[in-house]
Amino acid sequence: MPLAVNQLPMIVIGFTADITIGFLSAQCVELSKRCRMAVLSSPGPNLAKLGVENKIETLAVQMDREISPIHDLRALLQLFLLFRRVQPSVIDFSTPKAGLLGMLAGWLAGVPCRVYTLRGLRLETAKGWKRTVLMGTEWIACKCAHRVICVSASLRQRAIDLRLVEATKALVVGSGSSGVLVEKYLPTSENVERSRKLYSGLDLPENVPVIGFVGRFTRDKGIPELIDAFDELRLEHPALRLLLVGDFEDGDPVPESVQARIESDPFIVRTGFVSDTSPYYHLMDLLVLPTYREGFPNVPLQAQVAAKPVVTTRVAGAVDSVQDGKTGLMVPVGDASALAHAISSLLCDATKRKEMGRSGQEWVLREFTLSRVIDAQVRVYQSLISEKLGTGVRQSQWPVSPGQ
Repeated sequence: MPLAVNQLPMIVIGFTADITIGFLSAQCVELSKRCRMAVLSSPGPNLAKLGVENKIETLAVQMDREISPIHDLRALLQLFLLFRRVQPSVIDFSTPKAGLLGMLAGWLAGVPCRVYTLRGLRLETAKGWKRTVLMGTEWIACKCAHRVICVSASLRQRAIDLRLVEATKALVVGSGSSGVLVEKYLPTSENVERSRKLYSGLDLPENVPVIGFVGRFTRDKGIPELIDAFDELRLEHPALRLLLVGDFEDGDPVPESVQARIESDPFIVRTGFVSDTSPYYHLMDLLVLPTYREGFPNVPLQAQVAAKPVVTTRVAGAVDSVQDGKTGLMVPVGDASALAHAISSLLCDATKRKEMGRSGQEWVLREFTLSRVIDAQVRVYQSLISEKLGTGVRQSQWPVSPGQ
């Protein structure tokens, strides 16, 4: 018989920045139904909101995203003392700084089950000494962990190729990804009607072709190439609009000329930061993600739930998010002309867009639902607890998802 959640082993899930919780709150809520857990990050409104609205225990430790030796040592000590006080059975930390500090503090404090979730490799677009430092921090995080969960198969292989982790320690949960709360993105009449109300506020005509992007406006997301491709596309599709859902960031900023272009072109529609991106997919004919690096991007999965085809690049992580030729198209990274050609081929073929959208939706609903991914994640914890602690809670005593 399943035990109450508060009778289960304690698990602490950790992230560097409070903003990450905003993107992964649904995952935290779903996991809290099945585990006795606390969520840890730097203090901020998303962490506080998660605790208040969902009655999840939260823990705050200030961690800087960038390299900061004095602040990093202080955070390491705070994490060490926190683990000694809370005595978790499992810690599962992700994002580079939290991964390093959390795994190191967990090792020093003797946490019996340590999991590092690798959500991407920031080092892929770093150069010089910064790349060397990032290589070292990832290696340490992986070395201190008992399991390294890679969010995609291609990311796992890349980490192994770079000798960051042993193949026997690295695994992919289910089919990968962080899971999608599909109900938010399905093209139901209610969701589509909610999106239609956005047209007037965005100054976006209803009957023009729209290509969309959702995410950070940075170099490593391929924004410069996307703008170049858009210029090329306008020659063939003069009414085309580019819908950019997100905002600029100081880290890895786009060139000033690209930012000026985005801000001045009336055919480029920019929303600014939005907390809920789900209605915007229904305004697009297709989604474009010309990224340079990913772990496993959830944006293509969300677009496919909305029955939209996706054009992305052949880089680790992104290649797992689309079935090339079936649910979308892949192009070489950094190639604006190839990107424009792929987008144009879909804009010119409504039947293909519809077929790819339908196939993508079926694929995501089959492989990447949030409950399916969380089920697989809990099984990793169960296995590790059994291995490291011996006796304890049997698998049949853990709560199951509502769908089971």
